[in-house]
Amino acid sequence: MGICVGMQTLFEGSDETPSVPGLGVIPGRVRLFDATTKAVPHMGWNTARTIQGLDRASACGLEAGRAYYFVHSFAVPFDKDSIEGQEWALTTTQYGDQVFISSVRKGNVFCTQFHPEKSGFAGVNVLKAFLDGGAEAAAAVQQQQESRVPGSLSIHAPTYVPEPSHDEFTKRIVACLDVRTNDQGDLVVTKGDQYDVREQQEGGGSGDVRNLGKPVDLARRYFEEGADEITFLNITSFRNCPLLDMPMLEVLKRASETVFVPLTIGGGIKDVIDPDGKLHPALEVAGEYFRSGADKVSIGSDAVYAAEKYYALGGRGDGTSAIETIAHAYGSQAVVISVDPKKVYVNSPADAPTHHVIEPLQPGPNGEKYCWYQCTVSGGREGRDLDVRQLVLACQALGAGEILLNSMDQDGMKQGYDLALVQDVRTAVSIPVIASSGAGNAQHFVDVFQKTGVEAALAAGIFHRREVPLEEVKDTLRQNGVRIRPVDAPLAIA
Repeated sequence: MGICVGMQTLFEGSDETPSVPGLGVIPGRVRLFDATTKAVPHMGWNTARTIQGLDRASACGLEAGRAYYFVHSFAVPFDKDSIEGQEWALTTTQYGDQVFISSVRKGNVFCTQFHPEKSGFAGVNVLKAFLDGGAEAAAAVQQQQESRVPGSLSIHAPTYVPEPSHDEFTKRIVACLDVRTNDQGDLVVTKGDQYDVREQQEGGGSGDVRNLGKPVDLARRYFEEGADEITFLNITSFRNCPLLDMPMLEVLKRASETVFVPLTIGGGIKDVIDPDGKLHPALEVAGEYFRSGADKVSIGSDAVYAAEKYYALGGRGDGTSAIETIAHAYGSQAVVISVDPKKVYVNSPADAPTHHVIEPLQPGPNGEKYCWYQCTVSGGREGRDLDVRQLVLACQALGAGEILLNSMDQDGMKQGYDLALVQDVRTAVSIPVIASSGAGNAQHFVDVFQKTGVEAALAAGIFHRREVPLEEVKDTLRQNGVRIRPVDAPLAIA
């Protein structure tokens, strides 16, 4: 069995490394997606459509019309006129205007372009079917040792019957957990109101750190309620901990045991120095998180510094930033840029000649009709002379694969996402964008998807407090014609 690049290596070659031949077990070549009409990487949930019949798909644990999790920039285009391709291809998937092979099966070889280990209980069923089907696979190998007339299908190959083809890529709902230590030293999920995570006391002053639950337990709850991804944001630095003793590593390991959707970890993805003075480069830090169960790392302040250096070097990287080193080692899909911008209102574009100025949906406090979005570092405490468009374009060029777009102005306000900001960033980059900050009801999710075309939307506090249940968000989206992934039934793997 091969998964993602494990499947791609079995083909004859790939655009990713043109000079390196593949194993050549399967005919065909892996091609780069066309990014002119859609976001690349193809990151999210999409449907795998069988072309070999439901019986063969079911034997592999695949369910008709089920969405699985994909994260890739390269894929094998499906050629319906290829005899050998028809013998191998088990399912196809469409993303935008391109149809590609999403799984193959022949003899004892079974591969998926999607990630079953991150595709919920439906994906776990695929893994279970493969593990339980060893004897059946061996028998199939023996059965297929017949001769075949060149240019014709073997007697055991299915007859290709094309299905109606259309893009069934879904929008993602991301549950975010801000994790930090409380005053007793316990890890808790918290949520700030305008970045203040302590309860307010009567008569003024701050009380205990707001405790909304334990991170692993909440992550499991959101997975079962239908979250498409889980993001952990570490908002405690743990400065006195050696890298290998970082508490978030244990959180990821435990969450991975019961949560079968992608996990992102943010906070502290940078060069780290242990108490004994040992330096751990950002690439090593990210590697520890990946080995502990993370699928993506989110880079915040260091992304701003990398973008500033990018422009100082005349619009190029030098290969040393966390974005570049991690993307080079693990792929662009593993690197998320977390952006914390705030509005700077101006009376006219001429008042901010070095920045990208837009018209906000609402005028400023003094009637200003324009604004630019200033990037911040250190949890929003320090503003930089860099606007959000400059940041995201630089980070995309450096190798980032996704943008997590926050809004300091909307955070905790529950008045909806900053649609002008989201729309502006969505049109600026060709990589996926996650809208964050401001959701207060289910309609806000409908608005951000329908009005900006963004690929994903994130929320935290309204989910933690059950003010807006995750199930309600998905039901509302479905009722408004937004394609989303249905919730898996836990009994599927019983």
